[in-house]
Amino acid sequence: MALPSGPDPSPSVAPTDLRQLADHGAAARTFEGGAGPLAALDTGPASEGTVLMVAGYTGSKEDFAPLLAPLATSGYQVVAIDQRGQYESPGPDDPDRYSVAELAEDVVAVARVLATETGGAVHLLGHSFGGLVTRAAVLTVPELFCSFTLLGSGPAQLTGGRAELLDHLAPLLESGGVQLVHETMEQLAMTDPKAQAVPAPTREFYARRFLRNSGAGLRGMADAMLAEPDRVEELKATGLPVLVAHGEADDAWMPHVQAEMAQRLGARHEVIDDSIHSPAVENPPRTVEILCDFWSSVPVGR
Repeated sequence: MALPSGPDPSPSVAPTDLRQLADHGAAARTFEGGAGPLAALDTGPASEGTVLMVAGYTGSKEDFAPLLAPLATSGYQVVAIDQRGQYESPGPDDPDRYSVAELAEDVVAVARVLATETGGAVHLLGHSFGGLVTRAAVLTVPELFCSFTLLGSGPAQLTGGRAELLDHLAPLLESGGVQLVHETMEQLAMTDPKAQAVPAPTREFYARRFLRNSGAGLRGMADAMLAEPDRVEELKATGLPVLVAHGEADDAWMPHVQAEMAQRLGARHEVIDDSIHSPAVENPPRTVEILCDFWSSVPVGR
């Protein structure tokens, strides 16, 4: 599904790699959000700290599946969630309930539970649109987090080709709902040799996941992603350690845009080779290496 934060397979990824279907060993879990339950994967208590990961538009907790077992082995508890209206998290029928502010309240609610359970602050990571949502969570309660990672996300609203694609969603949703959007995007994706190389079980998962998206959520999140203001200076003012990481060929927020954002933030900046917009599934080993190195650099007691 060639939508923002969707699976953009890198040519270097072996065709046998199941990506979102990778074995992870995490347990299913549910948190209470502001509009209903939020489905999650949780690797369980660990010694090095707790990480909360939030997926992007049309994504889900499974977008982090290849990272979960390696990070757990490295000593981290990792919790990945579906945002409201995504995959296994139900959502309201009102597009206005999918604003960045409301979605951020869900993230804060989950982080509060984790902080209470562990007695410490949480490492937070947001991918793509999830980066805009998690940034708002950080700005709401910065003391709840010990670090923040923007993975393939940007300083403000999405622009360019992917933004133009989002503009076409509204009439498709209006005329045929999620099913028509899925069929249209499948036709588009199958013109791309990289998409054709995705293993059949993974393509089946993509279809199953997309069809479980809330139509109101698709509309509301798209509107939110196309209207998000630049909040870089606000984030910098929190003093929170920040990592900006992205694929070398990111085609959502362009690499130079993310590099400039990192410079403005005074943040650590990492380019992940052999990846486009989804490094967690396109180059998991390098993504894990970068994350562990960053988290281990955060001062104790932060």
